Amino acid sequence: MDKKTVSTETVQKLREMTGAGVMDCHNALKEANGDLDAAVKIIHEKGFSKIEKRAGRETGAGLVRTYIHNDRIGVLLELRAETDFVVRSEPFQNLARELTMQLAAVGSKTAEEFLNQPYIKDESKTVKDLVGEVIAKVGENVSVGQFYRIEV
Repeated sequence: MDKKTVSTETVQKLREMTGAGVMDCHNALKEANGDLDAAVKIIHEKGFSKIEKRAGRETGAGLVRTYIHNDRIGVLLELRAETDFVVRSEPFQNLARELTMQLAAVGSKTAEEFLNQPYIKDESKTVKDLVGEVIAKVGENVSVGQFYRIEV
């Protein structure tokens, strides 16, 4: 494939796979000479470098999400981002839902322990990886605050 020619279909497919922006996908495909697998790796590498840059930013906005499973397990989670705009976004809302279900399934004592446990829906990822994917999508720092799990 010519380095300058990248089809819109391939860009769209890469967007669906990674959640990255159009130009990020286009540039990654150019850099990978049209190789979709190589472009996915490039997107992930660049995404994680962006995550590191955002790690120090203050997360002043947030939400509290609850989840109750079979009236026997209750979870209360504080999840934070930099702006209310991101807090209301679909990726952030989905992350909050996934994290509360994770806490219901596998309790945790500390945020560090929680972030390092395998993600219940894909054990090849950790919870930290899941949060990192959302940071890459929304372009802001996201942090897990306090959480509580009660089981009877």
